[in-house]
Formats: sequence, structure tokens, C-alpha cells
Amino acid sequence: MTGSILIVDDDPVQRRLLEAALTKFGHTAIVTDGGDAGLDVLDGPNAREVSVVILDLVMPGLDGIGVLKAMRERAINIPVIVQTAQGGIETVVSAMRHGAFDFVVKPASPDRLQTAISNALKVEAVEDEMKRVSRRRGGGHLTFKDMITRSQAMDRVIRLGQKAAASNIPILIEGESGVGKELVARAIQGSGDRRSRPFVTVNCGAIPDNLVESILFGHEKGSFTGATEKHTGKFVEASSGTLFLDEIGDLPLDVQVKLLRAVQEGEVDPVGGRSTVKVDIRLISATHRNLLQQVKDGKFREDLFYRLNVYPIFVPPLRDRRDDIPYLVRHFMEKVAPTDPRRRLAGISASALAMLQAYDWPGNIRQLENAVFRASVLAEGDLLTEEEFPQIRAQVEGTVNLEADPASAAAETTAETSPQADETVADATGFALFDSEAPARLQPRFGTLRALDERGNVRALADVELEMIKLAIDHYNGQMSEVARRLGIGRSTLYRKLKEYGIDPEAGRVDRLAS
Repeated sequence: MTGSILIVDDDPVQRRLLEAALTKFGHTAIVTDGGDAGLDVLDGPNAREVSVVILDLVMPGLDGIGVLKAMRERAINIPVIVQTAQGGIETVVSAMRHGAFDFVVKPASPDRLQTAISNALKVEAVEDEMKRVSRRRGGGHLTFKDMITRSQAMDRVIRLGQKAAASNIPILIEGESGVGKELVARAIQGSGDRRSRPFVTVNCGAIPDNLVESILFGHEKGSFTGATEKHTGKFVEASSGTLFLDEIGDLPLDVQVKLLRAVQEGEVDPVGGRSTVKVDIRLISATHRNLLQQVKDGKFREDLFYRLNVYPIFVPPLRDRRDDIPYLVRHFMEKVAPTDPRRRLAGISASALAMLQAYDWPGNIRQLENAVFRASVLAEGDLLTEEEFPQIRAQVEGTVNLEADPASAAAETTAETSPQADETVADATGFALFDSEAPARLQPRFGTLRALDERGNVRALADVELEMIKLAIDHYNGQMSEVARRLGIGRSTLYRKLKEYGIDPEAGRVDRLAS
């Protein structure tokens, strides 16, 4: 039996319409009149009863985007269907970036609403099953060999991480939200001599300011209102192991003072305690903020910054490591497979994969995982196509009819793919990438390059580089600034390479070039 559906909407008429529709569908509704009231339910004792949230985007006070942000900060992982009276793609893109599962345009038809709810419940059920499968498989230590990457941009991260694992110096991992900073931290811990000891994580941005000190350093019973029992704190929990402080840039200044002492002296002062407690931890911090700028703005202590920034590691965003996308997609698809062994996806079409690689992924790997997870669960066929990624397709191609359901909305956009876009065969790993009409494996698809020559040998790097430059010039219609940006090189470097290959930069598109 499914749980209740939480309605968050300031419009009483809309609330009554939604409640009536949900009751007709056989669901139980919990109705709230705004963002703050909705969060109260999600923070309260009845939160476990909620399976889906239907959230209005435009509300006085705490609006829909504010609710989505708060849910992410509090790690509330319940599917959210957003409602909007404004069908602009920018509105929907913003909601999706903040974690919304689906969208409906007011007034939503009953069929569209029911489809969105059914999809959300289906995805939630598979997600629960994935968690159960993961728990049954048990632990094991994560190392750098377990990281899914083939890109040069991540080589430096892995080299730095491997060196860091051999010592106990403080590490600061920097990078945008969703790039996998905790994964790097776990790999460092799993590759060092503390691999069998505790790994304790704290999301500093998700803790209320008045509880940060207690959660980090512990408290004695009766030390403040609500302290009915003694609490050891995360530092003591992690003693002999690793403490990972995520989003450390969000720590209040008064707590930063005590954190500095804990790092320097190896001891903490529990709230209400009469004596200090010695701890032995390996400290790894992470942030998506520019801490140096935070220091200049007076929001972060300079002495703490230099204490934490002993060994910095920057994790690049996904848009700078697009080579990893095919491998990450395959990995995420395989994570879904054990939940229903009878229905295993054969792969993903090359046109869909090219579309995923063309997208900039502002939410990085976390956003990619969510997109692939949803597509894998809701796919009707045995192959993921562009139609399984309607929001991504809309952003890459620019337009979408928001009033249609996701499948038909995606079908209305135009994709510049070859006529045989869906005729694919799987490679040896079951990952569909190439045309079935190719002489076995050699014919490239749209957005791909041949890695092997006619004899089956790996092609020279210079040949592949030249082909990539030509493809980029053709794809971006000779706009050299855009070509250089997408290739990740400077404009002067691009012109130098063109000169080396004997290509006239003024010739413009590739179809004018002699090859």
C-alpha cells in the first residue's frame, strides 16, 4: 500500500481540486497551505507516511524552489511533482535543477496528474528496493579503483588522492555540488591505514545553527533544553577513523573557533561538559564555496582556512569530463538492473548518449544519476532513447510542450540525428553505441569518433584529435570561440593546431576543408 500524498499549495480552490482528484485515484491526501506548513509535515512524525509531494512553485513566503532547497539540505528524498501556471522552460529547468521529479501545468488534467503520480511511486519503489539490495550486499572499502572515470581531468584528482591516503594531513576537497566530493573522501579513507575504522560524515549545511556545536562536539544530559540524554558527538564517533565535514563553508563563525581548537589540539569540549575529550581523527573537509573569498568577506576564519587547506584537491565538474558520461550512464543503469532481473535494459541509443554528452549538467553526477535512474525505471522498451530524457532533451534542443506528458513532449522536439538513430547494437558490455549496419564495429554514430582503424588497431592520437576538431567546427558552424570553449582549449591553441594540420581557419565549416 502506498503512503499519503502531500499537497503544498496556497490556493484553497486548487487544494480542493487536487484533494478530490487524489481521493478519486484512491490516494490519501495531506493538505497544507504553504511552503512552511509543508516543511513542517516533512520534518514531523508523519513524514514517513508521505510518498509523493505535489508542490506549487509560486507561493507567498517560502515558495516552491525554497521548499526544494530545504528538502535537499535536510536530505528529504521524496519525489516532488511541481505545479506551475507559467509553462516557460526556464521555470521547469530551475525546478528540475533543485530536485523536482516531474512537472504539471495548471490546470492539470486528471490523466496527466495520475501519470505523474504513478511514475513517482514506481521510481520510489525501485529506489527502496535498490537500498535493500545494497544493504544485503554489505560493505567493502571503496578505493580509487572503484571510481567510474576515464577522463584526464580526473587523473590529477586520483593521483592527489592516492598520495593523500598515505598520510594523515587535513584535506580540503573543493568542487561544485554533485561532483562526487564524498566519493573522493571515501576513496582516500578506503586506501589508507584507517580503512577498517569509522568513516563519519556530517553535512554542515543541513544542521540548524543552534545544534551544530552539540552535533559535532557532543553534549551532557541536561546541558540545554531538550538535552534529555548524553550525546557523544561526531568527533568522538569518528575517533580512530575519518571525519568528513561536508559543506564546511556553512559553519557559523562561533563554531569555527572550536573546530580550530579541535583540529589543532586533538580534543573537544562537549556542551555542558566539565572536561575535554581527546580524539584521534583524520579530518577531510569539502565545500562548493570559494573559501578564500569567504575569508575576504569575513564569513570564514583565516586561521581555520589555512589549517584545513593543507592539502587541497579540486574535483572538476561533469561538463569538464564528458568522456566519463558513457561509463557513468552504464554504471547507473546497472545499479537499477538487480531490482528487476527479468527486465534488463540492453543499453542506450547513440543519439541519446550524444544528447547526454551535449548537456552541461549543472547538477553534475548527482543530476546525471537521477536522470538515468528515472529513465531506466520508466522506459517502456529495452533501450534508452532520447524520449526517456524529456527535460534534458528540452534544454539541449530549446523547446518543449509542457502541457503534454513527458513522452509526447519529447516527441514534439526535433533531433538532428541520422535516420537510423534507433538501430543500435550493444557492445561487449551490453552498452548500445553503434549502428547495426556498420561493418561490425567501425562505423561511428553521431557525436562519436572511431577509436580503431580498419585493421582493428587503435588510431593515432593526432588522427583522433584532427577528426574531433573538424567535427567541432562543423557542429558549431565555424564559430571558433565556441569550438575552442567546447574543446576545452584556448582560441590561440585552436588556431595553432589548425595551422599544424594545414587547415585554413577562415574556411569556416568542415565541408569546405580538404581532408
